[in-house]
Amino acid sequence: MAGAPIEDYAAYQPATRCAPAAKPGTRTLLRFVVRTYGGRAGPVSRSCTRRTRVTSEHQEGRALDWMVDARTPQGRRAARALLDDLFATDPAGNEHARARRMGVMYVIWDDRMYAAWDAFRGEPYLSSSCPSRRRCSATLRHRDHVHVSLTRAAAQGRTSWFERRAGRG
Repeated sequence: MAGAPIEDYAAYQPATRCAPAAKPGTRTLLRFVVRTYGGRAGPVSRSCTRRTRVTSEHQEGRALDWMVDARTPQGRRAARALLDDLFATDPAGNEHARARRMGVMYVIWDDRMYAAWDAFRGEPYLSSSCPSRRRCSATLRHRDHVHVSLTRAAAQGRTSWFERRAGRG
């Protein structure tokens, strides 16, 4: 796949509608991550109610949570292995090749966000639900899981990374 055309860096595609069922690409990617790096599958979907504003890719079935813990050596090693693989340069010289081929919009892990539109440079992250890091839960700080949000095409399994997995769902 290294010589195949590669996707551009994904632009942000905010959640706009409630369709929380896990999309096929999201399910495939979560299974791949657990099989390859360990940890366990966390939630994909978030429910919507009439009063709930749609604000999360989870509410469109195109975000996944992979449960690994930043407070343990094993969790840190597993997450580092995933991030290293996502953001590695492929043999053809394409930076962040796997993340781009997978259609990753952004990753949040351990108080850092890695956004495609910013060439996956790690930036400090603090949830808008947190008044401060000290007064924020491990979950909202993404210290007990890695959050990955996908483009709509990736969530449907329509990026180059998914092409060779067609039929394996």
